[in-house]
Amino acid sequence: MPRPSRRLIAVSAVVAAATAVAVPLTAGATGGKEQAQHAVQGGKAKNVILLIGDGMGDSEITLARDYTVGAAGRLNMDRFPLTGAYTTYAVHADGTPDYVTDSAASGSGWATGRKTVNGRISKTPDTDKALPTILELAQKNGYATGSVTTAELTDATPAVLASHVTDRGCQGPADMANCPTDTIAKGGPGSIAEQSVNHKVDVLLGGGKQRFDQKITQGPYAGLTVTEQAKKLGYQVVTDEKSLNTVRAGAPVLGLFAPGNVATEWTGQAAAVGGTAPQRCVTGNPARPAGTPALDAQAAKAIALLEAKKPRKSDKGFFLQIEGASIDKRDHAADPCGQIGETAAFDRAVKVARDYAAKHPDTLVVTTADHGHTSQIVPLEATPPGMTSTLVTNEGQQLKVNYSSNTPGQSQEHTGTEVRIAAQGPQAYRVLGVTDQTDLFTTIREALRLR
Repeated sequence: MPRPSRRLIAVSAVVAAATAVAVPLTAGATGGKEQAQHAVQGGKAKNVILLIGDGMGDSEITLARDYTVGAAGRLNMDRFPLTGAYTTYAVHADGTPDYVTDSAASGSGWATGRKTVNGRISKTPDTDKALPTILELAQKNGYATGSVTTAELTDATPAVLASHVTDRGCQGPADMANCPTDTIAKGGPGSIAEQSVNHKVDVLLGGGKQRFDQKITQGPYAGLTVTEQAKKLGYQVVTDEKSLNTVRAGAPVLGLFAPGNVATEWTGQAAAVGGTAPQRCVTGNPARPAGTPALDAQAAKAIALLEAKKPRKSDKGFFLQIEGASIDKRDHAADPCGQIGETAAFDRAVKVARDYAAKHPDTLVVTTADHGHTSQIVPLEATPPGMTSTLVTNEGQQLKVNYSSNTPGQSQEHTGTEVRIAAQGPQAYRVLGVTDQTDLFTTIREALRLR
């Protein structure tokens, strides 16, 4: 049996000391001595489930908590036994810090263990060379792999796992203007969509059908759409919840549930200069097509497909990333109801992952964000210079949300704050304290023993 690391010994001592003190648990607290001690462990994981709430800083989590379960309540993501924070900054080409990251650079950080420039997907910041990703390493080491998102499958966060491009906008064959050296004609790997299916990721579920319906103009699949390329590579292609439920395990699955981003679950009035009248969010979005699978349903199906792919007696299971993408997108739009609804949907996916891990304790589950965002809860009497909205929460109380990270009417901006990271399972102790986004790569690599 391998010796425990010095850090693990130190962390275990701290937890033992902390849990030896009898502290009354507050409403919603789910810690306790046994749970904390069980969580502080090393060992090898058979599976890793990584959940990314895009733009889900502490303000976004608090807003969703206050609105849906109350100020004293707890979300599923609040119930992890071990919680820390990590820094999210990107870098310039010369390696100096760029204090506010975008999703491409931040995702590349945990996907490759290296920081890069904003807008770049899993390539070096200076020489623009491809870096091996955690998904690629998992595949090479015999693990099944999957990616689930409510964005386009070619958007930055899912893209960092199975593609390498100079610019995040190079999503489909027709979108390659900013990536001339990545084109197949120049000896490159092609667009994000082409690379994703060429990697033969076992499960790909999300939006972005418009990218996969673009025609390939270069290479062995020229003249076909990327969707047709996927079918030639053995993918089962599905477009709604009914067809997703019928796919069989074994053959890879490509789910394309929207032309672009998947429509949000909730709607409501956007924030405005001078504020809005108190509002309740509309929890059924009429613009969301019937048959669109919810994120938690996609997560459950992805886990089932990936689990079925590996023999039960194998010590190698799967790596799965699940993204709640439109927390970020509705934050950009100063849309608190859309943002809260997507956070609640993401939180249900967290529950799916934790329920699976409860039955499979050799599963490392991590939940975090790629960067912070703009929404702030402010006093009702405050009159910020930006845009605000007043909500009536499920507790029957009023809550004011402020968006002031850019000029009203412009897209609201990311922030450079550190964000929460929480975990359970083998190697979960590594998230404690203040770490960096690139450390998550090492945590997953150590948990799965990837070479």
